[in-house]
Amino acid sequence: MQSPKRLQNVFVVAERPAELHAFYESALGLQLKFRDKDRWIQYGVGSASVALACREEAVPATSGVVMVFEVEDFAASAERIAASGGEVLGTRDMGAHGAVLSLRDPEGNIVQLFKRQGTTP
Repeated sequence: MQSPKRLQNVFVVAERPAELHAFYESALGLQLKFRDKDRWIQYGVGSASVALACREEAVPATSGVVMVFEVEDFAASAERIAASGGEVLGTRDMGAHGAVLSLRDPEGNIVQLFKRQGTTP
């Protein structure tokens, strides 16, 4: 069994991303890495990323914090998730950015797996 390559991202589901951006930028000095208007605001923190996501961008999460792990193979991951009592909620192709597989763990928490474009399906 192959484990995730790294923690790729952690994001907060935000009701008012622009306001939270102002807070995190001034209170913590986070440096902006990427921004898609007020849908997704991403900061570089060491070798990982921390982001603010609007509710629509965060689906299927509706609140809280979501961990995103980078993997190479969605099919093998999906089998292990189901066999371990989790639920695969679906995938989303983000074009050149890659793709994400969303899952719910046995306690109902949302977790996502990220796969770079051009890796195993």
